[in-house]
Amino acid sequence: MASSGSTVRPIESRSVAELVTFELRRSIVNGALAPGQEFSLREIAGMLNVSFIPVREALRSLEAEGLVINRPGRSSMVAPLDLDDLHAIYRLRHDLEPNLAARACPLLTDAELDRLDRQATEFGDHDRGIDEIYEAHHVFHLALLKPAATEWDTRILGTLWRAAERYIRIGFGRLDPDPREHGRREHAHHDLLRAFRSRDVEVVRQAVHDHLAHNEQIALHALEPSVDPAAEAR
Repeated sequence: MASSGSTVRPIESRSVAELVTFELRRSIVNGALAPGQEFSLREIAGMLNVSFIPVREALRSLEAEGLVINRPGRSSMVAPLDLDDLHAIYRLRHDLEPNLAARACPLLTDAELDRLDRQATEFGDHDRGIDEIYEAHHVFHLALLKPAATEWDTRILGTLWRAAERYIRIGFGRLDPDPREHGRREHAHHDLLRAFRSRDVEVVRQAVHDHLAHNEQIALHALEPSVDPAAEAR
């Protein structure tokens, strides 16, 4: 019989460090922990009622995601919103997502596109808040790219999407009070699906490029608090 050290161990529930990482990430992307806000290890451990060790692990993970700046011997800080970072995130997304979409287009079934069409319709629901919309938006785009995405593609996409999330949430959050925004959001995703239904890889590549460019402009409003995007759209 194999020794106990070499046996396959049962799957355990999520570690405390993973739970702390999840909660801190959620607080950062929804703005509860604001860009530039400083906090100590002790403060976070006290708020979450955990020891220093999982908080330290969580902060290292969040620093790798670009959400936190850890300063040895000093308090940590929520990474500020930064124009260069935003452009870098979208430059990488433009390099990756249109090409993935072009490869995924012939692999998506009509049934899957029908399902995504129904999901896109839900983006126009005025009762859905920005948190719910963002999660659905993430799932929608992953489904479009997944047939052609490798495990590494998915990992990189996840990192880029998390890095963009704060900007997108703030930008869309400012647009959300405008009732026309919900209809625009719905139509934009139906248009994207029409491009996929064409099965023309160049049409799909351009549609995804345009979709990203529009979202980047919305994200830019997160860095321009004096601009009212809803008024600008009128």
